[in-house]
Amino acid sequence: MRVLLVAIQMLVFKMVTLAQQPVHIIPQPVSLAVKEGSFLLDKHVSLKLNTNDKQVHDVARYFSNYIKQLSGTTLQMAKAPVNGRYVAFVLDPAITGSEEGYRVAVTRDAITITAKRTQGLFYGVQSILQTLPAIRTNQVLQVPCMEIVDTPRFKWRGMMLDVSRHFFAPELVKEFIDLLATYKMNVFHWHLVDGAGWRLEIKKYPRLTDLAAWRVDDWGKPWNWADVEFNADRSKATYGGYYTQEQVREIVAYAKARHITIVPEIEMPGHSEAALAAYPEFSCTPKSHFGQTGNFYARTVQSNYCAGNDSAFVFLQNILSEVINLFPSTYIHVGGDEVDKTSWKECAKCQSRKKAEGLKDEEELQSYFIRRMEKYLASKGRKLLGWDEILEGGLAPQATVMSWRGEAGGIKAAQMNHDVVMSPGSPCYFDHYQGDPETEPPAIGGFNTLKKVYSYEPIPAELGAEHAKHVLGAQANLWTEYVTTYEHVEYMVLPRMLALSEVLWSPKEARDWKQFQQRLRQHMVGFEQRGLHYSKGNFKVDILPLVIDGKLFVKLEAEHEDAVIYYTIDGTDPNTGSLRYEKPFEVNRSMNLKAGLALDNSMVKAKPAEQSFTFNKATGHAVQYATPNSRYYQANGTNTLTDGLRGTKNIGKQWHAFSGNDMVATIDLGREITAGTMSLGCLQNYDQWIFYPKWVKFEASVDGNNFSEITTVANSVPISDRAPQFQDFSARFDQRKFRYVRVTAANAGLCPKGHPGEGQAGWLFVDELVVE
Repeated sequence: MRVLLVAIQMLVFKMVTLAQQPVHIIPQPVSLAVKEGSFLLDKHVSLKLNTNDKQVHDVARYFSNYIKQLSGTTLQMAKAPVNGRYVAFVLDPAITGSEEGYRVAVTRDAITITAKRTQGLFYGVQSILQTLPAIRTNQVLQVPCMEIVDTPRFKWRGMMLDVSRHFFAPELVKEFIDLLATYKMNVFHWHLVDGAGWRLEIKKYPRLTDLAAWRVDDWGKPWNWADVEFNADRSKATYGGYYTQEQVREIVAYAKARHITIVPEIEMPGHSEAALAAYPEFSCTPKSHFGQTGNFYARTVQSNYCAGNDSAFVFLQNILSEVINLFPSTYIHVGGDEVDKTSWKECAKCQSRKKAEGLKDEEELQSYFIRRMEKYLASKGRKLLGWDEILEGGLAPQATVMSWRGEAGGIKAAQMNHDVVMSPGSPCYFDHYQGDPETEPPAIGGFNTLKKVYSYEPIPAELGAEHAKHVLGAQANLWTEYVTTYEHVEYMVLPRMLALSEVLWSPKEARDWKQFQQRLRQHMVGFEQRGLHYSKGNFKVDILPLVIDGKLFVKLEAEHEDAVIYYTIDGTDPNTGSLRYEKPFEVNRSMNLKAGLALDNSMVKAKPAEQSFTFNKATGHAVQYATPNSRYYQANGTNTLTDGLRGTKNIGKQWHAFSGNDMVATIDLGREITAGTMSLGCLQNYDQWIFYPKWVKFEASVDGNNFSEITTVANSVPISDRAPQFQDFSARFDQRKFRYVRVTAANAGLCPKGHPGEGQAGWLFVDELVVE
């Protein structure tokens, strides 16, 4: 009977081995060798530990609990293996390499996880768990025989969650942390404080949570910063919430068990409307902002702490004292971004401070503010971290910069030998769209697809090895103006977080988009099984213009490697009977191109990509700007204005943009032509700070030196019109001969009164120039 039982067990083992699945670990390990056979995780397996280290035992317990929840199997801890097969957790300080590195060896008889530090053991566990089913199962658990040698590329692998604009309960924050842990992220940047709400209990200042944590319900309304409404009457101010200090300690411990450091952010000196509503005495105009009705709007309160008021610094130091007691992280993030210095310019105390400290302007006053807070944090053994605006007026001596306005701030800080965390809006803002905006949930704008995230390189080419070492890593940020539920949080971070995890962990040279997509499929199946909300991909076809030997061609691309692209040029929707895209094709006339994807011989149910081509006498010719366009909106390069592609309501594509500046463009048409019409396409999107130009002037020249004005077309659409729209500013004139065209579009100026960016520079968006 015993022989028969052993034979049956061996048969089961062989059947399971034959059925073993490929390994789909994300992020991709440095070295992974899959071998024949599997290790069975059943009740006969014990856990073997070579140390009494509590943290090692905690990792083993984490693994055991996971297996228990997954299959009901209980694994016993033992110093020596029981019944032969075991999982060993081995600390080996002699291992060379990163503190977070690990090794995994899986045979039919044992799994051995070896690491220099406990966090390495934890990451080894995550790699093993990714080879198992995603949900509870009755099948025999098996881990493929393999060997892994792995270590992360960057120290800082982070995600930020904004809980100020919309609040998420403690248990949901823990779920967010679990997602980070699964993919070996190690920093949770917790944006606890902003002008839209204060989310952290500070015992010394109870009004921060009694008053500043609550606002009038804004569910179902388009986000508008100026319309955030607070009210002293809690029966009216019903939206919000905060984390008690007890809850914070519990979340910090939860994260620590998963080897994640929580970096808290306490915004200063700006973005402080909520705090100054509760404690107006620390603003430049110390008076209550609540009227007789008990309400006020964010636009009616100053956003900055008074830099000339010593009591404001004491207030912030007292807050930071409690923050430091709650969070053991080395870094405390102080924000420092988007400071509107108008109140400082008009404040007698701030001006007196400037004079006393010998500061030449408000930028240096901001630097004084940050330096003072850094000195306090240093006295408590902590480091200051801030957004790249803390560079303005001079960087605090030991400050670390988080670069969000592109990489320029991070590059500058690294060249000054300061540590840097890269977090540029493109592609690290996960509040941007990841698929076709017309089919995606609401987002603030922009377009950061999965492939764009995966293609990101955190070390800029401008940095040599000496300064590149100051790039600690990178993180993605999820701001929540439009993210009101945790389901939406999941959707915005999955699967983009997995792409970023691989960028930050795996060797740069090992990155392979097609292979990543193949591994990702299994994880997306797991998301589905676990009920996680996620984006199934960007099914939008990219329509890209190419100018070759003076001729305009179109290239079509899709992120899905296995997809087939079909297209039409007559404006009809494509199907599998339409033209199949094989290679770039020439555009020699105006057309309305539509393109869509087919997977497994079926068209994907998504709106086709659409692009109108305006083939005209300016198409394909070089453009020279008097003032460079914004590097944040590069579209298809320098000749976007004449590439034949018309801009749409999608601000992230086909537009060139100018912040606060006029556009002056000169085009050489290559030869003298005869024409009688010119037009310039422009965009208005109030919520994105984009406004039509005041006017557009058209000029022509034969020699490129002497220009004569044809006409100036004035704008008739109010700057306050909030509907996203675009139009052509057109001029018709008697046929004339010329070779050169100069077009000037006058920037509308500052954002208008009542706008979220009131008083700040507006944007001018242009595309396309048509000459016929």
